[in-house]
Amino acid sequence: MPTVSTTLKMHPAITARIRQDPFANWLGATIETVEPGYARVSLTVTEAMLNFHAMTHGGLVFALGDIAFAAASNARGQTALALNVAISFLRPTGTGDQLVAEAREVHQGGATALYDIVVTERTGQQLIAKSQATVYRKKESFG
Repeated sequence: MPTVSTTLKMHPAITARIRQDPFANWLGATIETVEPGYARVSLTVTEAMLNFHAMTHGGLVFALGDIAFAAASNARGQTALALNVAISFLRPTGTGDQLVAEAREVHQGGATALYDIVVTERTGQQLIAKSQATVYRKKESFG
C-alpha cells in the first residue's frame, strides 16, 4: 500500500494517459495499480528479454522499475521527470518469471520527491532489484 496520503482522487484522463504508455505497452508490461505516489507494474520475462548469459537483461529490470516510478510520480497529473535513479541488481531471473515493480513516494519536498522502487518475482516473492529515485515536478499539468 502507498506510504503517502492518497486522499486525492485520480482523474480518469490521467489514469488513461499513464496506462497508454507506449514503451510499457511495447514491453508487454501491465500497469496494475496507479495512485498518487504509488504504482505497481508487472510483466512476464520472455526469451527475447534475456542477455547472452540467458538471464533477464538488467535493462529490462531497470525499465520495469522506471515505468512504475513514472506512473507513481505523474499520478497527480503534474508533469514529473526523473533526475536520478540508482539501482542494485540482487538476484537473476529468466524466461517465464513474473516480475513486479512497486514504486512508493517516501518524501516530497517542494518540486522534488524521493521514491523507493522494488522489483520482485511474483511467485517466490524474492527480491530481484532495489532502486531509489528522485523526481522533479514541473509547474505544468497534463490530463
